[in-house]
Amino acid sequence: MKVKEKIIFLSILVLAGFLRFWQLGQTPPSPNWDEVSLGYNALSLYETGRDEYGQFLPLILRSYDDYKPALYTYLAVPAVQLFGLSAFAVRFPAALLGTLTVFFTFFLVKELFSSAEQKPSFIIHNSLSIPLLSSFLLAISPWHLQFSRVAFESNIGVFVNILVVLFFLKGLKRPLLLPLCAFLAGLNLYVYQAEKIFTPLLVLSLLLIYRRRLLAVKRSYLIASVAVGLLLTIPLIRLALTTPEIFLRAKGTSVAADQTPFLSKSAARLSRDSLSADYFGLVFDNRRFTYITALAGGYLSHFDFNWLFVNGDEARHHAPGMGLLYLWELPFLLIGIYQLVFSTLPRQSKLLVTAWLLIAPIPASFSSGAPHAVRTLRWLPLLPLLVAFGLVAAWPFFRRLSKPVRLTLAGLAALFFCFNSFYFLNQYFVQQNKLNSQVWQYGYEQAVAEVRTVENRYDRVIVSNQPHLDQSYMFFLFFLRYPPDRYQSSGGTVSGGFAEEHKGFGKYTFRPLKWDEEEKNGRTLFVGRPQDFPPEAKTLKTIYFLDGQPAVRLVEG
Repeated sequence: MKVKEKIIFLSILVLAGFLRFWQLGQTPPSPNWDEVSLGYNALSLYETGRDEYGQFLPLILRSYDDYKPALYTYLAVPAVQLFGLSAFAVRFPAALLGTLTVFFTFFLVKELFSSAEQKPSFIIHNSLSIPLLSSFLLAISPWHLQFSRVAFESNIGVFVNILVVLFFLKGLKRPLLLPLCAFLAGLNLYVYQAEKIFTPLLVLSLLLIYRRRLLAVKRSYLIASVAVGLLLTIPLIRLALTTPEIFLRAKGTSVAADQTPFLSKSAARLSRDSLSADYFGLVFDNRRFTYITALAGGYLSHFDFNWLFVNGDEARHHAPGMGLLYLWELPFLLIGIYQLVFSTLPRQSKLLVTAWLLIAPIPASFSSGAPHAVRTLRWLPLLPLLVAFGLVAAWPFFRRLSKPVRLTLAGLAALFFCFNSFYFLNQYFVQQNKLNSQVWQYGYEQAVAEVRTVENRYDRVIVSNQPHLDQSYMFFLFFLRYPPDRYQSSGGTVSGGFAEEHKGFGKYTFRPLKWDEEEKNGRTLFVGRPQDFPPEAKTLKTIYFLDGQPAVRLVEG
């Protein structure tokens, strides 16, 4: 890499780090319930070696009875100790590994498309342009930024996937790296639920595509790699056999979770088909075919233009008024797909990128929330790579245009690029907090601060746990920085902590509020939603969302 290219690469990394760390603790405006759970359990693991339920060094976190892999929590332990229990600390691993993802994307793309193999005309003399462009596009990607600035485990999965493929490709030339590749692949199963489907499919694709080169590798390295992979998967297999609760989340989000709509519609159609002797209907209205159709629809929904470029899905998954990708990327993405299919790129690299693209939406296709930006995040960094292909392929055609046409097109393109990019930055860093503070469960930190100033005047503090104050106990543990050992001892490690339907510690109780039935003796402080109290209730403080709507009321009872 020449000095100029090193400077460009370093500038891309600085930009990636700046966009991911700037105002990390303030934007989004509040940690959500998953983030406070990850953060408090990280503190608990550091101070006691146990999670909130008293489980010693767990591989799976129970967390709201939504069992999830614990790796992100362990990654958050150093940050929580260094920066204290805060939104910044909990999000730090995501931002750091998000920045490193940009770094390793350069080397992955370089490994894939900068070899000595014959290159097509559009990539000749651009062996560094493609990796640099891919890294730059990932650095400014709205999709990647959204999940690099929040404690989403899926973001860590993207990082590990890139390392798995990179070390596999390098391991074909330096076999000592293959056991490391196997270690990372096994480790990724402990990152995020979707990786349990995607990572094995990715590894299988690598084995099939590069099978001939693998057979040339010394057998001892292959045996060592298999052994490492098996050693890491054995604990997960044991958990799957002994703790069926870990599948509750997968079952709850599956397209088959609520079978009533499927079965009722299927039964009605089958009855109609039987009466009318519609034999085709008897086949296509069968519930098995209905499930297959639902899975296919979930898969294809991820190619929807509106989802990718206009609307996105849940408000927490994209900036307001934005999709997951920039609109200016669309023509170059289409050109890049054309180049991937029809150009004379290295055959194995083409097969790998194609396989990666096709299997990425599979985990989300089984869920009822498809299309889903979190479960399909592993499409990165391939989409930036395809846009880079499109940009490089379009450059020769652009240069052949007359100078006036080139200047006009360049001006229009620069204007649209700047508008679309700055629009995203404004929507994310400026407008998001005001427009979306409710979905980020804003108000807990302010409410806890107010409670702290007056709690000595009351015997009890009763806090609502109803939407939008879901899982309020964990927010209070987090913002009070309540000692984990005290919490575990008050809950009882034998029973595994408090039951999910009722939580409490110290003078705090978390349950639904029923104002007419509550005991009011002047020694109880109630914390709840505005609608939990009548207008005449003695309100000590009202916390407002950032759009000015009331969020939380502190009421004396």
